[in-house]
Amino acid sequence: MTSPFAFLSVHRRRSPLSGMFFAPGDLAGFALVHALAALSADVARCPSRFQRCNAWSLVRRLRILSALFEFLKESFASSPSSPLPLRFPCSAALCLKELYIFIYRSKILLEYCSQSSRLWLLLRNPQISGSFHDLARELATLLDVIPLDDLLLTADIREHLELLRRQCKRSELFVDPYDEELRRKIHSFLDRLETGVLPDPAELRSTFVDGLGIQDPRAFRTEIEFLEEQVFNQEEDMDLPVVGGVIALTRYCRFLLFGFQEMEFGRPFGDQGRISRRRLSRLGSSVSQGSADFSLTIPKDFCCPISLDLMTDPVVVSTGQTYDRASITQWIEEGHRTCPNSGQTLANSWLRPNRALRNLISQWCAAYGIPYGTPEGTGTSAERTMAACSSKAAIEANRATARILVQQLSAGSQEWKTVAARELRLLAKTWKENRSIIAEAGAIPLLCRLLHSTNPVAQENAVTAILNISIHDGNKRWIMEEEGCLKLIVYVLIHGLTTEARENAAATLFSLSAVHEFKKMIADEQGVVMALANLLMQGSPRGKKDAVMALFNLSTHPGSWSPMLDMGAVSALVGALRDECVAEEAAGALAFLMKQPIVAQTIGGKDTAITNLVGIMRRGTPKGKENAVAALQEMCLSGGLAVIQKVARMQVLSGLIRTILLTGTKRARRKAALLSKLCQRCEAPTAMAFGNDWLVDRTLARTNSVRGSSFRSGNLSVSVSMTIQVPVL
Repeated sequence: MTSPFAFLSVHRRRSPLSGMFFAPGDLAGFALVHALAALSADVARCPSRFQRCNAWSLVRRLRILSALFEFLKESFASSPSSPLPLRFPCSAALCLKELYIFIYRSKILLEYCSQSSRLWLLLRNPQISGSFHDLARELATLLDVIPLDDLLLTADIREHLELLRRQCKRSELFVDPYDEELRRKIHSFLDRLETGVLPDPAELRSTFVDGLGIQDPRAFRTEIEFLEEQVFNQEEDMDLPVVGGVIALTRYCRFLLFGFQEMEFGRPFGDQGRISRRRLSRLGSSVSQGSADFSLTIPKDFCCPISLDLMTDPVVVSTGQTYDRASITQWIEEGHRTCPNSGQTLANSWLRPNRALRNLISQWCAAYGIPYGTPEGTGTSAERTMAACSSKAAIEANRATARILVQQLSAGSQEWKTVAARELRLLAKTWKENRSIIAEAGAIPLLCRLLHSTNPVAQENAVTAILNISIHDGNKRWIMEEEGCLKLIVYVLIHGLTTEARENAAATLFSLSAVHEFKKMIADEQGVVMALANLLMQGSPRGKKDAVMALFNLSTHPGSWSPMLDMGAVSALVGALRDECVAEEAAGALAFLMKQPIVAQTIGGKDTAITNLVGIMRRGTPKGKENAVAALQEMCLSGGLAVIQKVARMQVLSGLIRTILLTGTKRARRKAALLSKLCQRCEAPTAMAFGNDWLVDRTLARTNSVRGSSFRSGNLSVSVSMTIQVPVL
């Protein structure tokens, strides 16, 4: 039987006693006693290294209750013919149901302590001790009101229960002094780091290795990952700067105390577990490939309970249950105020990303070659969350860690250099301070050397570390001024040993090309435009996104149109108009490039380009429609009369322009009005052939036109709408 409290999953590591608890309404008589006996027997050991005193006290109390339930169970078994409802008065049955809730809360608290990291339990030591004390007082209240006489208990069980009641009433809050001493030491380390002083290595070893029992690099990594998960989920109240400081301190201790011992050198991030199967484009609860006679069942926990499809953006609602964001958002917008699975009332409409589950789904998809993208905005949200954890202590600890990693990158073995590159990549994922620290430590030239490595892991981690470092604007110049660095990034883009490396090289160029003065340098680098065009045509969804954004940035420089036209980038952008994943950005890039008449005439000569731009105006996002109408307007403005006539012959265009004039963005309305005027100014005989379709409401056109507009390109500027976000990997 499924527990009525299954939605309070301990694997989500929620606050142990948070949430609403209800008695199991479908249990009564023998079934209730049997459930109580089974549940209390399940909580029969003390699993946690910390809170041992409190945990053992709770377990001993539960064992006394277990004896009570076993006695009641045997009593029922000895007289099975007795009518079960008559065996318990209503008051006794109600108390037994309350005991069921108490035992379940106790189980959750013990499992919380068992499955949480040691550092997390240490930081939460006073709060968790308070939770144990609350349970003791709750049990005392229950034992005060339970009608023992109605249960026909033996003398020894009554005596044990009476003794337990007195002990619980006398119970006081107990905070383990040894745990508190360790907690104070951790805070003292952070205080020293705040003043710029690194803690003594011997003290760190005594606290982390001897005191906390974190005795190897793998254990340190587990502690760091757990704390990071708590920060991202934020399901409990916490002091974010303190937790961020502890994460940074723990990472520093890992390399200071153990160096690079027992480190995993592994396979590339993007190719872990990848198998040679055709990529799949559509996912349901079952994934199949008919040609390969292959069927793959998605794990149940990865499927949204509402849509039953693989979750692309799992989020947690107030009850602790996880759903796909799109599904639960629609559920709430339809007016529902309950959790679909548990039926509990939603305390609020907050949706918190389930980062741990999303990482598991991502790893599973990578293992089976299934595309799995990062939800839009996730990176920005993560960056904001981690920025809230920033503190002087965290910065100083990360600075010391960066020095250790850069030293290994300089003088370590090839294996250790690979690990150092990976750790710098991870360190640079968050906080602009970390990116600045890594650059100041001299990592950029050392990472550049790894770009031509024959080790795919080293190459991938190096280029991704450079990508993450480049997100900080102050580092972009350092990278571009490093001799040979740009050439090596382009080398990885063309000849990268893994798909992930090539895609991240494109993303790096996208990041660097955000600075205007670097756009021409990048566009002129041999092979870069052609490689980006090839990635846009043949890459994965994420690779296409990186390529089109890099090409978009390059297109905004007036001198980049010639190499982009000669090297096939313009043709690739035209082809990308058919791909809804990148059509919006491709239209924006073409709008810039078609300021040149030769480019406008080349694109305008292709019927498919005009048809696809019109298609975006019909079905695209507001931003996509804006870019598409801007591209058509610039095509007509620069391409001449022949192009205007070809565009004006599109039968649905006039209706789409009317719609945009009424409902489009401000820029889209302006561009639509200009495009309408251009089509109306065709020579009279040609215009007559178009009928009355172009007699667009003159009031609308006049309202949305630009004063003084004309055919001359010098009087009109191209503007497109684009959201620029560099991926952090």
